[in-house]
Amino acid sequence: MSPANAPPPASPESAARDNAAALLTLVDAVASELHPEAPPPAATLDAVLDRELGIDSLGRAELIGRIERTFGVSLPEQVFGTVESPRDLLRAIEAARPREPTAVPLRPIAPATGGEARPAPASARTLVDVLEWHAAAHAERLHIRLYRDDDDGQAIHYGELHARARAVAAGLQRAGVQPGDRVTLMLPTGADYFFAFFGALLAGAVPVPIYPPARRSQLEDHLRRQASILRNCQPSVLITVAEAKVAGRLLSSQVTTLRQLTTVAELSDGGGSYQRPAIAADDIALLQYTSGSTGDPKGVVLSHANLMANIHADADRIQAGADDVFVSWLPLYHDMGLIGAWLGSACYAIPLVVMSPLAFLGRPRRWFAAIHRYGGTLSAAPNFAYDLCLNRLDDADLEGLDLSSWRLAFNGAEAVSAETVIRFCERFAPIGFRAETMYPVYGLAESAVGLTFPTLGRGPLIDRVQREALTRDGRALPAEATDPSALRFVACGHPLAGHEIRIVDGADRELPERQQGRVQFRGPSSTSGYYRNVDATRKLFHDSWLDTGDLGYIAGADLYITGRVKDVIIRAGRNIYPEELEAALGDIEGVRSGRVAVFASADADTGTERLVVLAETRKRAEPDRERLRAEIRAVTTDLAGIPPDVIVLAPPNTVLKTSSGKLRRAASRSLYERGAIGRPARPPWLQLTRFVLASLGPQLRRGGRSIAGAAYAAWAWLAFAVAATITGVVTMLAPRAALRWAVMRRAASGLAWWTATPLSVRGAEQLPATPCVLVCNHASYLDAFVLVGTLPRAFTFVVKQDVAPVPGLRRFLRRIGAVQIERFDTQAAAAEHDRMTALARAGLSVLFFAEGTFTRIPGLLPFHMGAFVTAAEADVPVVPIAIRGTRSILRSGSWYPRRGSITVTVGAPIPVPEAADRWHAALALRDAARAHILRHCGEPDLTHGQVRGTGRVIGWGD
Repeated sequence: MSPANAPPPASPESAARDNAAALLTLVDAVASELHPEAPPPAATLDAVLDRELGIDSLGRAELIGRIERTFGVSLPEQVFGTVESPRDLLRAIEAARPREPTAVPLRPIAPATGGEARPAPASARTLVDVLEWHAAAHAERLHIRLYRDDDDGQAIHYGELHARARAVAAGLQRAGVQPGDRVTLMLPTGADYFFAFFGALLAGAVPVPIYPPARRSQLEDHLRRQASILRNCQPSVLITVAEAKVAGRLLSSQVTTLRQLTTVAELSDGGGSYQRPAIAADDIALLQYTSGSTGDPKGVVLSHANLMANIHADADRIQAGADDVFVSWLPLYHDMGLIGAWLGSACYAIPLVVMSPLAFLGRPRRWFAAIHRYGGTLSAAPNFAYDLCLNRLDDADLEGLDLSSWRLAFNGAEAVSAETVIRFCERFAPIGFRAETMYPVYGLAESAVGLTFPTLGRGPLIDRVQREALTRDGRALPAEATDPSALRFVACGHPLAGHEIRIVDGADRELPERQQGRVQFRGPSSTSGYYRNVDATRKLFHDSWLDTGDLGYIAGADLYITGRVKDVIIRAGRNIYPEELEAALGDIEGVRSGRVAVFASADADTGTERLVVLAETRKRAEPDRERLRAEIRAVTTDLAGIPPDVIVLAPPNTVLKTSSGKLRRAASRSLYERGAIGRPARPPWLQLTRFVLASLGPQLRRGGRSIAGAAYAAWAWLAFAVAATITGVVTMLAPRAALRWAVMRRAASGLAWWTATPLSVRGAEQLPATPCVLVCNHASYLDAFVLVGTLPRAFTFVVKQDVAPVPGLRRFLRRIGAVQIERFDTQAAAAEHDRMTALARAGLSVLFFAEGTFTRIPGLLPFHMGAFVTAAEADVPVVPIAIRGTRSILRSGSWYPRRGSITVTVGAPIPVPEAADRWHAALALRDAARAHILRHCGEPDLTHGQVRGTGRVIGWGD
């Protein structure tokens, strides 16, 4: 077309109308995708994005991404947190600069970290000790870098953090803050947060992080929602941003302890000297509140000792060191971002590259760019973030990026989706992401942050189980590869060192492997309870065990989380408590009070959960129903901080309740997921009949399993008592050792037969006829009986002195030639070592449990060196033996045997190798034996290495 015939350029007014129309089309599309079952009304320029259109933070991120692509602009980062309506977005579009290809900064070849890094020593028993040690040892060492797109951002070194935190501490002391006082932090991600947190600690106070408002226009409403937390923790000072100070005065009448609302700048500039108070490991270091809105807030009490134990256990499992680089966008009021990313990095001198959550949500590419740019090795996120990257990043966004430095991608804090894990590993493999980098974990604030981590280098492990068996009987039976209805669960690893988990039924009886139950835990990271909440604390503890409120099962030592017992809903990393929300929604005119159920429903397309509001109403006219949806959306957004994904207006008597009037949320969710809402009600007699028939089978099965389990346990102990009595009498009377061993062998194999326990042995033909040292893993008290019943030759047991406190048992052990050793007396241990060597040289085969002890948690403990030094000095081979299955049948601390099968795998003899000395020969024997046992015991390795080159025996037991 020639210029003469070209249409005249559009007027500014016409262009503005076209932009507004295009924008509203995008807004309507996103809103409809978020709420396909009940789309919000058509968007207007002044509609509120979350309250009226139901566009939450993730939907907002998707909308902004589409705006940038459609209009060819780059919106500034603050738009994500400030816009309220499409009109605000239209203004931002008109003021935005044209979109340019994002250049990927080259990774620095030698980042300026400020000298050689050293982790804080074991003598640093508090977080304050850690900071003071780093500031003294390497003050110029880079600790935190605040990420920016266009430059290197602000750098914070240990010395600066210590000095600025001392200034804040002095300001707090000047304000009258005493050791043990609570100081609430309502600050966005930035330098002020780090200074304020450690400033509170240095003053001996307890920092209480709460999440800052997403948008400043909602500041007053946000503070009102946080009032319940503040009333519970009773802070003396609230540190926040300057804009919050005026609105913060609204809290003074509700929080009587709050004496001052201030900023970091005001505290730091007020002068005064800092006086260090006494700070002990058992002092409270942090109150970690859930991120949702609740009338009954739960502040998890975490001491310095809890935090240090968890940080060290985490670092040991992942082999963290100062050569790592942690990249994080996680909020600092959340345990994964605060403890896992920041405080863990602080203890181990790991540089932390940090950006705000809004920076990531606005442009997820920033996460990858920061890892590429700074050679990030560690990073963490909830599952929704990995899914967001899959949906938001196109091929153009990935150009020039290299993720090969990424060593571990922690995936936790909410349910881990097998679909997301698989797709993420496949999609980003071309830019260097390795499958073994994906690292699904499990943890909770009540255990500081981490509880179970996988074995390094394994990659994600996904278990496919039979849907019917799990949903009906709670049995996680492996499904066939061709089963289209199979459920998939992602392995979250095994407990950190010093921590334990168990799966229990409703009576707190421990369940066997692949049986679903409640997940309980204990360990040095465990909280002492909830702050000023006696009732919640009492419900948390079951003797020494803490209840996670989650459902799961154990298979092959890995924990698999299958759901939640508790009604807390996790949506986009936020905890939502339904009771308060249901009560508020029931007050809306037209909604039946007490007939509202709020629950989460899995979204197979996104791998996350949808927030569903099911509300009964008698209104039938569509204008009335549309008004109800709008009010429900607004109230939910106000109380929960996010809009509901689905609003279902149902006829009366749809929401299910118990006979006592309690909401049956799980049953209502099932009704919704089956699409049964709104169907004509069946006659009462038919409903009752169907209910009775449907519940009869599961009840009979549960009762039958319980009775069968108790009967089996009683029968097993009866069989053991008979076998032990016969064996004891014959052993004490039989004159020849061969006869004694024949009786024991027959009794052990007979016990397996009587208890219907399949007992198989592999590789027995590899046992040499000559003397050897037998080395076995130790998982249960059953191990000795199993070895006697399966090995075709006699041997000498090495047992701990404290195993035989009963005189009769001690005489029995001596009668069968067992050798009792002292574990804790160094001189006695040396004498026992000489004794073992002499026995081996004299032609006896000696059997050691190389771990020295056993625990209830699956996993191979470190090996003690006694067995291997004995073999090296006596010049006899080591025969490794792996036992599998005994721990599941009879765990440590339990006397309730369960059905199972046992396999014993005998390895080939390992000759004493040529080495510089006997000690190094013993080390080689240990490593070879351990490798065989790890291959066949079916349990993970619970150690990353043992003491080497010390030139001494490490002892016989733990």
